[in-house]
Amino acid sequence: MIIQENISLKPYNTFGIDVNAKYFISVSSISELQHVLVNNKGIKKLIIGGGSNILFTEDIEGLVIHLNTKGIKLRSTGDTTVIVSVAAGENWHDFVLWSLKNDFGGVENLSLIPGNVGTAPIQNIGAYGVELKDIFDSCEAIDLETGNIKTFLKSECDFGYRESIFKNKLKNKYIILNVNLRLSIDNHGIKTNYGTISNELQKNNITNPTIQDVSEAIINIRTSKLPDPKLIGNSGSFFKNPVVSKETFKLLKLNFSDIPSYEVSDKLVKIPAGWLIEKAGFKGKRFGSYGVHRKQALVLVNYGGAKGYDIKNLAYLIQDTILKIFRISLELEVNIIETI
Repeated sequence: MIIQENISLKPYNTFGIDVNAKYFISVSSISELQHVLVNNKGIKKLIIGGGSNILFTEDIEGLVIHLNTKGIKLRSTGDTTVIVSVAAGENWHDFVLWSLKNDFGGVENLSLIPGNVGTAPIQNIGAYGVELKDIFDSCEAIDLETGNIKTFLKSECDFGYRESIFKNKLKNKYIILNVNLRLSIDNHGIKTNYGTISNELQKNNITNPTIQDVSEAIINIRTSKLPDPKLIGNSGSFFKNPVVSKETFKLLKLNFSDIPSYEVSDKLVKIPAGWLIEKAGFKGKRFGSYGVHRKQALVLVNYGGAKGYDIKNLAYLIQDTILKIFRISLELEVNIIETI
C-alpha cells in the first residue's frame, strides 16, 4: 500500500475528465484507511468512490483516497425484513442485482443508478418514487480527524431531497464505511405509479409484477434515455428537480400551460428540471467536445477531451437561463470539485 504521485483521475470519474492527483492511494479495507488517515494528518484529503457524482475542474493538490472496500452480508433477519450491511466500495447496481437475486425488496426502483454504495446516503439517492432513506437503517462512518468510527442512525442523518447531514453539516468530516439497509423478505411494497414504469410493464404484458419485473422495466427506461458513462462521459442527472409552492406553480401555469409537476405535499410540487432545460432550448445542444444530452436534458456530457470548467460553465449558464425564464433556481446535484 504505497501513496502514488501525479496520477491521472480520468479512470476514477464517470465524466472522464483528465486531471491529476498530486498524491493518490486506493484502500481496500478499513484498517488500510485508518493507517492512511493516521499517517497523513497534515495533508488535505479528497475521498472518492465510483466517481459518478463529481466534476473535476482542475488538478488536485492534496491526497486522493480511493475507497475500494468490498463485502455484502446479512446483519439480521426478522419476520418480514432483513438488514443487509454493504461495504462502501461496492457498486450500487451490483448490490441491487444481489438483492433481487435473493428476492429482497426495496431497491428495485433504484436500479442502474451509477456510483458506489458509500455515496448513496450522502446524496440520499432516489429514482422513480423511492429514496434511499425509505430503506436506510444506519451506517458506520470514520471521523477524518480522530479516526474514530461512529454509527449514524436514520434519525441522525437529516435526509432530504438529495440531501443529508454528510453533504451539509458533516461535509468532509466523515467517510462512510458501511451502509445498513432494511429490505423486505416478502409482501414487497411494489411501486409502479411513478413515471413510465406502468407503461413499460404493460408493453411486456406484465399485470402482476415482481420486484425483478420492476427492476427490469426501470433498467429498460433508463438505458433508453440515459447515456452509458463508459461510452459518453457523464454523471447522470446534473440538476435537482426544483420544488416550489403550489401558488408559484399556478403562476407558472399561466405562462407555461404544459408545465408538468408531481405533488410533494399539500403545499408543494416538484417540477422536472429536464422539462425546464428542454423548454429553454438546451436539450441536445453541443459545444464542441461537451454539451447537453440529446435524449435527456438533465444530463451534461463530455464527448471526449472536455475540460471540467467547460462543463461547469455550461451548468452555470443553464442555471442563469432557467432563472431568467422561469424565476426558478436550479440546484446542482453533481459535486463540483475545485482544488483541495
